[in-house]
Amino acid sequence: MFSRFFQTAGRASASGASRALEVQTRNAATLKTLSIRMRAIKNMQKITKAMKMVATAKFKKDMRTMENGLPFALPVLNLFQRLPVEDKAGAITYVAVTSDKGLCGGVNTAVAKQVRLGISAEEAKGNISKIVVVGGKGVAALKRLYGDRFSMSFEECSKVPFTFATASLIAERLSASGPARCKVVSNEFKSMVSYDTVVKHTFTVDEAHTMDKGEWTKAMDVYSFEPSIYEVWQDLHEFYYGCVIYGSFIQSVTTETAQRMNAMENASKNAGEMYGKVELQYNRARQAKITTELCEIISGASAV
Repeated sequence: MFSRFFQTAGRASASGASRALEVQTRNAATLKTLSIRMRAIKNMQKITKAMKMVATAKFKKDMRTMENGLPFALPVLNLFQRLPVEDKAGAITYVAVTSDKGLCGGVNTAVAKQVRLGISAEEAKGNISKIVVVGGKGVAALKRLYGDRFSMSFEECSKVPFTFATASLIAERLSASGPARCKVVSNEFKSMVSYDTVVKHTFTVDEAHTMDKGEWTKAMDVYSFEPSIYEVWQDLHEFYYGCVIYGSFIQSVTTETAQRMNAMENASKNAGEMYGKVELQYNRARQAKITTELCEIISGASAV
């Protein structure tokens, strides 16, 4: 009888010890995993805070570039905006102005979406569509579905400061392709927290030639040209292409930097909230481990 009792008690104590060992091992593994995760979240938060500081410093420079560059391009843009817009059938070229880097919210996604919607609408009417992309993110977003529509692409434009000379090179390539119709899709800076994705109708040489001469003269006669408008029109039109691309790009860069600041701030805030939740789990697991060890110590002392 006593031997059966001791055997039962021995089995119970062995099973209890094994359960305690399992709990202890499980808590130790949980504590180590949570500690590693907390360290990773903290490192991530440091990185996002540093990226926000870099974007803040870069934003001041981009904002200054936009404020100095837009007055240079706006007079030519306002001149051509006086021309009447006619919705004609025919091939169309979409110029998507995006960035080369990510982590800036949905600025590049919004541009790619507008290009996709525009191509779908034009091809539903039976018009041929072509795409010119400025920026690596636009290439990545559009190449999978619309790679056969690509006419040309310009990547890594942000590696060096973007100037009007760079915009002129892109405009020269665009002008040489001879688009029948052209629309530039880019982001227009409004404030630190808001922007608009706009689809700007860009007048081509073909549209100017087929435009009603009365309307064309009415829009241009308010300005004086020397030499005459007919002699400088071709050069003026190429300069107009350059102004459109330059103005769109510097506004897109400023928007990108502002949205990167907001995205990194939100990422740092989310990392802080995540760290708090993981820290709470860590403290609970640590408390459970300490409680288990105390119970084992008390049980051992009682047994003695």
